[in-house]
Amino acid sequence: MMQLHSLGHTGIQITPVILGTWAIGGWMWGGPDDANAIEAIQESIDQGITTIDTAPFYGMGHSEEIVGKAIKGKRNKLIIATKCGMRWDSEEGSAPQTQYNREGKSFTIRKTLRPASIFKECDESLKRLGIEYIDLYQIHWPDPATPMEESWDAMVQLKKRGKVRAIGVCNYELEQLKAIHAIHPVDSLQPPYSLLRRGIENEVIPFCQKQRISVIVYSPLERGLLTGKYTPKSHFPEGDHRVQKITFSESYLEQVQKALDLIRPLAVKHKATLAQVIIDCTIHRPGIAAALVGARNAAQAKENAQGATLHLSEEERALVAMAFANPKLQRPEYD
Repeated sequence: MMQLHSLGHTGIQITPVILGTWAIGGWMWGGPDDANAIEAIQESIDQGITTIDTAPFYGMGHSEEIVGKAIKGKRNKLIIATKCGMRWDSEEGSAPQTQYNREGKSFTIRKTLRPASIFKECDESLKRLGIEYIDLYQIHWPDPATPMEESWDAMVQLKKRGKVRAIGVCNYELEQLKAIHAIHPVDSLQPPYSLLRRGIENEVIPFCQKQRISVIVYSPLERGLLTGKYTPKSHFPEGDHRVQKITFSESYLEQVQKALDLIRPLAVKHKATLAQVIIDCTIHRPGIAAALVGARNAAQAKENAQGATLHLSEEERALVAMAFANPKLQRPEYD
């Protein structure tokens, strides 16, 4: 059984491993596979992962649609989180962030957090997901073109109207977090974090612990890097963004493999995979309420869920963390 964690001040209970659904939307991951994606979601639920995180931005609505199909008839026992603020169908907001082409169509992505846009996105997400309310609604990225106070007030209004039960932010810097928390309590923060990216341990996590803001981290496996499945000779399908990442360069992969070799005996001892060892270590780091872990098929979903019930000793977790403490391996929070 997974030990549930409280979400901020809300009383909502979330699982320590949350199913992340960026990859199943296909965007930047070489395209979608809907059948495998639905099986991954269903297997996650069967394994006890009752919290699912998605976003409209993942596949231009496709990820939310897949989640909606998979959870039909199971809504009451699930916690559904999604996001707002990244639009591909609006001319409003900050300067274009990126161009995305899919199936012959070109999309211009913008950060858009005007209140009217947030209200519209919420309604669209509810429709795609086929649900009446969202358990956790999050701002995906800050929008420099819109005052934070206006955006956060819109999130508060959605909570008061009962369309969402909890509100949080993703990718906010500490000072931004403090500013909106002073207006209305923030229930959760979702930053990138892994054993290779520990910057939030210094100031962000202590602040969140003091204010009872749940820290839900994403990319704890570094897009699959820390599973040990990739080597300098690995190839990725067309459209997979990892080919452009420094973390998947030949020299960096070699260094990561050396660190993974240090913890392989521990994985063997516990009859676990490297991914499960990393998951256990991550969700037991001080101040972390949960970690988003992606899965594109049922086998990956089962592996991830079992990582939440591995139960390494504190001494073993310290050894795992130490294996990746090499300054040459440590990455900035965002890159």
